[in-house]
Amino acid sequence: MFMTVVGALNQGFIQTLKLFTVTLLGAIPLGLVISFGSMSRFAPLRWLTRGVIWVIRGTPLMLQLIILYYIPGRLLGYSPWGTGESGRFLASAIAFIVNYACYFSEIYRGGIQGVPVGQQEAGLVLGMTRQEIFFKVTLLQMIKRVVPPMSNEIITLVKDTSLARIISFQEVIWAGQAFMKSSHGYSGLLWPLFFTGVYYLVFNGVVTLLLGRLERKLDYFR
Repeated sequence: MFMTVVGALNQGFIQTLKLFTVTLLGAIPLGLVISFGSMSRFAPLRWLTRGVIWVIRGTPLMLQLIILYYIPGRLLGYSPWGTGESGRFLASAIAFIVNYACYFSEIYRGGIQGVPVGQQEAGLVLGMTRQEIFFKVTLLQMIKRVVPPMSNEIITLVKDTSLARIISFQEVIWAGQAFMKSSHGYSGLLWPLFFTGVYYLVFNGVVTLLLGRLERKLDYFR
């Protein structure tokens, strides 16, 4: 029985890890793009971007998952995400990427605007283009500033992946909870659900260590 539980939890954890990885790979660059929109000198684009950020940050991620997964199927008469686990993963990944990209965008915006304007002016005096100033001066200093707050968001993401079970995505908590519902030939087992906490603790510990090493490597900006 123990090996059956561990096997099911391992499969769920793989799904959790996939969702976490895909979310980071999509949200980190998308957040930077969104931050450019929120700082744009073109007012309609700036206010539209900030409006989207306000809605995404102001509503629960669980609600966004439900709307994204179920509403298109109700309106179109078929699910654009496809069927089965792959469809649930695709919908979850899109919802997570958009949600976290909006949070990351505000962190990026604060990091970019926190770089002293005098350094940009000095770059212009030296004959650098605005693109060169951004990539060689602003971006490098921004990275140092945004790593600590983004680390907190990334750690939160580890735990937020459990929200995907609301659309029956079979992540690690879904796998643990399934043993309470006669799954795998067992019913009423509570300890597999609590055992999922070990997965999150270990996962969060590894992520924390990696982010801590990254922060130490960026100390040369001090």
